[in-house]
Amino acid sequence: MEQNYLKKSSYADSDAKSAQLFNEFKQGNATAFSKLYDLHVNMLYNYGYRLTTDVELLKDCIQEVFIKIYNKRTELDGVLNFKSYLLISLKNKLCDESRKRIHLSDVAVEELDTISPDHVENDYIANESEQMNNAFVSRMLDQLSPRQRKAIVLYYIEEKKYEDICVILEMNYQSVRNLIHRGMSKLRTCAS
Repeated sequence: MEQNYLKKSSYADSDAKSAQLFNEFKQGNATAFSKLYDLHVNMLYNYGYRLTTDVELLKDCIQEVFIKIYNKRTELDGVLNFKSYLLISLKNKLCDESRKRIHLSDVAVEELDTISPDHVENDYIANESEQMNNAFVSRMLDQLSPRQRKAIVLYYIEEKKYEDICVILEMNYQSVRNLIHRGMSKLRTCAS
């Protein structure tokens, strides 16, 4: 469980790296653009695959989104969150292509699978909210001593019993309870 906590805190690092690369790209750095592509292409593919199962269409749309971004790089000063911008751009591109295909198709509208972005957008919003919460928890845990942090992670995140924590930390039962209590008191003070 602690590994998941540490894994989720790496999302913040990825977002910071993305922001830095995006700023370098807007200043004309082509290598930064290539790194942005590498950093986000899998995420876009996974997101897009929830919107359409047409893999070739999805790949084409991802390429077109990046081509458009490259060609319009001087107009991107208003973009604050590059990842969100990419996701919205891909969704719009897929919707546009689906509309074109509907008009060119001989298939009746009733027979088409509709694209429902609501579910995907709700998942994205929930994921963003979870990342923000994880970042907050990480900042709060950084306020604790290493032993307090370890005890609280073991008890609340890994859901270990006091007896197990005593063995892991090589402490007696009452010391572990006191350590967790003092840590939680400090967290409450920091949070308010």
